[in-house]
Parts: sequence; C-alpha cells; structure tokens
Amino acid sequence: MPSPTHADHTAAQPPDPGAVDALITQARQLRTRVDAVLRDSVAAAEDPQLRWQRALCDLAVHQLDDLGTHLGQLRDGFEPEGPAELPPDAPSRFPLPGPAAAGARGRAGSAEWNLLTDDVTWSDELYRIFGRDPEEGPLTLDELPSWLFSEDQYLLTEMVTGCLVDARPIDGEFRIVRADGSVRTVHMVGEPVLGADGSTESMWAVLRDVSDLRRSQRTLRETRDSLERQRQVARTERRLAVELQEAVLPPWRDTLRFPQDGGATTMDLAAYYLPPATAALIGGDWYDAMQLPDGSSLLTVGDLTGHGVAATSGMAMMLGALRGMAVAGLRPGPLMGWLNELLDSSAHPALGSALCCRYEPDTRVLHWSQAGHPAPLLFRDGAGRVLDAPDGVLLGSTPGARYAEAREQLAAGDLLVLHTDGLVPRRTPAVTAAGPEAESGVHRLLAMAPLFAGAASAQDCVRMVAAEFDAAEREDDACVLIARIA
Repeated sequence: MPSPTHADHTAAQPPDPGAVDALITQARQLRTRVDAVLRDSVAAAEDPQLRWQRALCDLAVHQLDDLGTHLGQLRDGFEPEGPAELPPDAPSRFPLPGPAAAGARGRAGSAEWNLLTDDVTWSDELYRIFGRDPEEGPLTLDELPSWLFSEDQYLLTEMVTGCLVDARPIDGEFRIVRADGSVRTVHMVGEPVLGADGSTESMWAVLRDVSDLRRSQRTLRETRDSLERQRQVARTERRLAVELQEAVLPPWRDTLRFPQDGGATTMDLAAYYLPPATAALIGGDWYDAMQLPDGSSLLTVGDLTGHGVAATSGMAMMLGALRGMAVAGLRPGPLMGWLNELLDSSAHPALGSALCCRYEPDTRVLHWSQAGHPAPLLFRDGAGRVLDAPDGVLLGSTPGARYAEAREQLAAGDLLVLHTDGLVPRRTPAVTAAGPEAESGVHRLLAMAPLFAGAASAQDCVRMVAAEFDAAEREDDACVLIARIA
C-alpha cells in the first residue's frame, strides 16, 4: 500500500483574492460573448458545418462554466462540512469539497462514505444528480452499483476496491439510470482518507454530472466525422469529374491541322481549357474539332449549367451526341434542335449553351448555329469583329425549339476564335472613357487583333489568350478554340 502524503508538509499559500476575482470577471465576460455567438448561430440539421460550429460553442460554454466554478473554488477555498473531519495526517493530494461547498457550485456534488461508522454523507446537489429524494437517504457503496448500467458496474467496483484496499485515487466515469428512467453520465474523482495506522477510514468523492458535456463532445465528434465523410465524397467527385473531363475532351493540346485531299492543310487549330480557381467548380465546358467524312470540319464549344460530376457527365453525353450527328451529316441548325430535345428529355434536365460550326474547305464557307452562346470572333487583316448571330435559345429551355443557321465567307489567313462565356472572370467593370463595355471580354479579345496578326500559328494565339485571361481568381472554367484558315 502506498504511503500517504503527510499533512505536516508546508501548506501552499492561498492566491491573491483580487487576482482571482479579476480572472473570474474575465471568464464571465468571455462566457457572455460565447453565449451571444451561440444565440446568433442557427444550427440547421441538414448542414454539418453549422452543427459543427454550434457544437464547438456548446463545448466552449461547458468549459467556461467549469473554469468559473474552479476559479470560484480557488477564491473561496473549501471548508469541509459534515460529521467527520479529516485527521491532521490525512492525505491531501488534491483538495476535495465538503458536501455543502461542492453542492453550491452547480453540477457537482460530494459524498463521504465512512467505513468505521457506516455513515454516508451526500451534498444536496448529489441528490439532484441522481434524481433521488433526500428523505430516502444517500446510497451506500453496496447500493451504488445497482444504479449503474450493467456494463459500467464492474468499472465502479474496480475503482472503489482500488481506493479502499490499495489507497488509489478514483478518477472515472459511469452512467446511471435515475428513478424516472433518464440516463446521466457522472464523472467521479475521489481518494481514501487514511488513519494514523495507514488504514482506510473513509472515502471522499466529488461526482459531477457531465451528461451535457459528453453530449456536446459526441455531437462534435459526429459532425467532424460527417464533415470528413463529405470531404472524402467531394474529393472523389472532383477526381471523377476531372478524369471524365480528360477522357471526353480531345486529347490534343497543341496544334491540330486538318489536311485536304492531296496533303494540303486546310485549317490550323489549337485549343485551351482554363480551369477554375477551385477544383470543386469544374463545370461542363467543352471544345471539339474534328474532320468529317465528307471533308468538311466540325468546330464546337459549349457549356452546361452546374458543376462537378453531373455537369461533366452531361457534357460527355452532349459532346458524344454532337459528334455522332455531325458525322451522320446533320447541318448545324438541325443538329442544335436535336441537342435541345436530348437535353430537354434527359433524366437530369439542365440548360446549356453551344456553338456549332461546319467549315467547307473547298469553298471556305462557314455554316454555324448557336444556342444562347457567344458568337465567333473573326479576325482579318489586323482587325476583329463579332459575327452576326442567328436566332437560337438555350439548349433545354424550350421543347421543339428551332435554330437558324448563318453563313460566313472566309478567306485564307482568317482567324476564328470560339470561346465559352466563362472566359472572363466576373468583376466590377472599371469606369473609363469608353464606358463599362470597354472592359468586357469581347472587347479585350478584339483588342488583341494586332497580336493575332503577328502570330505564327493558332497555338501562338492560344498562348496569348491564356496569358490575358488565365487569372488566379477565376470563378468558372472556360474553353477557347482558335482556327486559322489556310
């Protein structure tokens, strides 16, 4: 049995009451501020982030309450009350309150079990914790386990036995079932009171109701786990969206040239995908260029609403259908009509904008249609202009919509720029002499005409566009497709 700490050791000097009062005031002020945060937070059951924040506030409230209680005990000190007093040489590893002192502090109560007289003393708060009528008297050490969960009874028995037989201090938790059927979690700390001969005469303990604290901690843990699961799902979805996008978009990133019969190049192409600043915002933007069986060329860009796997999978569906219909010989106008029907009847309806161009190299004629999409830009002889757009509504917005088709005569050396509407990050336009429209993406692209005129290839033009528009604060992804007519 370990030897007890003797009472004739030099006693610690009590703290300065003024300093402790100042700490108590600061703790109360901080508690008030946390209460204000807790009142202002609206915890939505379906939002793990808000539940997480509220659980943190609850936990902080409990801990600040404990801090205030402990500071009050430090200021006032404990003066044990009850039929038994500690002998001068009783152990004092840590001070424990008497029944009245601990009971006055709130969610903690104290008890003493005297082994010599079989007397049991409980504070009033301990009766409230156990939901027991004081007229029924306190529970003896033999009766106490019957109030516990069956799986917790062994723990209590082990702690009490170790305290009484081996003079080990008690520090553990168990669950009690009160007479009304409610369950409370109780934290118990205690130590034996040894006599002059070193034998155990009684056991002191402080029992604290920590049910609310443990509930807050459990909520905190569950919401943290829920948030981590959501993060894992989001990471998986982002990875799938990126992989799907990379699998569907054309594998070429550098110059692509379409040869004509006899080996002459009819078109020099390059494209670029501008990702958003946040990986979670990967959307349904696409670009594509392919040579068709009849020798003409397909050029297309488009964008579906939404982000993530849903947007990229919808983009894959649309781009696959577009390629198939173009290979089958459908012209841009009817092709847009069928894309509209496909999107309108899909299992997950969405809206989309698209631009579809069919270039005939023999005559250098461009046929194109649009569905609520920015028109192509044509650059010639160091100047640029926006092509006049034919009628066309957003894909998926109106069943049975019809799409007009425009025709543009091109010439050798012409440069076509096709882009999605996310090319320019959203910003507040600057007020200039030319007006707010001077800061629009179209104006900035048209202003690059002299640079395009001096470029050696479509790829050089794409690099210029990327340098101009690939901003770190981009809120949406975008695509640009540039074709130089041979």
